[in-house]
Amino acid sequence: MMNRILAGITATMLAGAAPLGAQATDLVIYHTWSAPPEVAALNVLKKNLEAKGDSWTDIAIPHDTGSNVNLMNLVAGGNPPNLFMESNPGVYRDLVKAGLGRPLTDFFKEHGYPDKHPDAVAHSMVVDDQVMKVPTALHIDGMVYYNMDVAKKVGIDPTAWKSLDEMFADFDKIKAAGVIPLAVGGQQWQVGYLTHALAATIGGPDFFNRIYGEKPDPAVFDTPEFRQVFDYLRKFQQAADEGSANREWNLTTNLVITGKALMQIHGDWMKGEWLAAGKTAGKDFGCIQIPGAKAVAASVDSWGLLGGQPEDKDKAELDFAAIVVDPNVQAEFAKAKGSTPVRLDAPQDSLDACSKEVLRIVADPKHQVQNPHAISDADWENSIWDVAFNFWSDPDMSVDDAIAKIKENYKTILG
Repeated sequence: MMNRILAGITATMLAGAAPLGAQATDLVIYHTWSAPPEVAALNVLKKNLEAKGDSWTDIAIPHDTGSNVNLMNLVAGGNPPNLFMESNPGVYRDLVKAGLGRPLTDFFKEHGYPDKHPDAVAHSMVVDDQVMKVPTALHIDGMVYYNMDVAKKVGIDPTAWKSLDEMFADFDKIKAAGVIPLAVGGQQWQVGYLTHALAATIGGPDFFNRIYGEKPDPAVFDTPEFRQVFDYLRKFQQAADEGSANREWNLTTNLVITGKALMQIHGDWMKGEWLAAGKTAGKDFGCIQIPGAKAVAASVDSWGLLGGQPEDKDKAELDFAAIVVDPNVQAEFAKAKGSTPVRLDAPQDSLDACSKEVLRIVADPKHQVQNPHAISDADWENSIWDVAFNFWSDPDMSVDDAIAKIKENYKTILG
């Protein structure tokens, strides 16, 4: 598959000291991570970059701060980073227009990388027929992570659920045991992620891409499946505990880790929190796709490289790219982050039960779609987030109201 694709604001330092030498090249790295497992994973890359004699200067603007400083702000300000964490294809197109794009097609071919990635990862790397992104972490956006001891306590086997309705039917039994059935973090982006995970679950790839693809189809808004997305979103909102409003995802995960809740449905970067708490996949916690899912949405965290740089900077940037996709580095990085390696040939002994389940799921190209960040118009995706969060926050807002607002937004943004 990939061969066919290839044909056709203050800087803060991550932990550690760089072994600087006379030929050291300083690279400025922009990212949006701040949770402990995320920082631990970044330090894996930093350590390996500095082993090559280069140095790492960190610009960290966590994605949940609400800051409006982004990559293109830094570019416009005349101080663009050398490397940046970015998935949105529009950003790469803007960089190409500005003469700062850095295609990686030849570099990836030269190193034989194309055949080393799952289909979901391979597709995510390409913008307008050129490899522009360096994949670093694979996650499924809508995974069920559950506490196995709690499941035994309440007499529930999540793996037995064949549909969302079967899952919700067990909530009264779980509550009767004094446990929150479903831990939910009520922030806009978490509701947005749940919305597109439900779209993949309920409608499958074609339906999902008619909403989030490069050319959305407005006829999809009148389908029964589109109504179901909001019907189930309301059920999730009604199942949320009283403390869910504006609660961060990792604090929500902690409710499950500590046994106060049975499960959480969110991106499987949740695993990093479980591992940091000393828990073991398949023993202390289990992970399954949303019951009855027709497809899963795959997130591929990726890096971009700044083009138009002096030879020494360009070489150091490519050194970084090679480090990121090295199979052994991938194994170490994924263990720290709680992600699944983006390479199929990463050491198998590095894969825990959840990573094996993720790879099993994404082995079927027809059972996966890309995170909207990687394919959607940013304004369009944000407008869906706005509607979904307003719907979530206002119990009196009807499904008809939500659909009408989305139709209005479509006309304004894409019509």
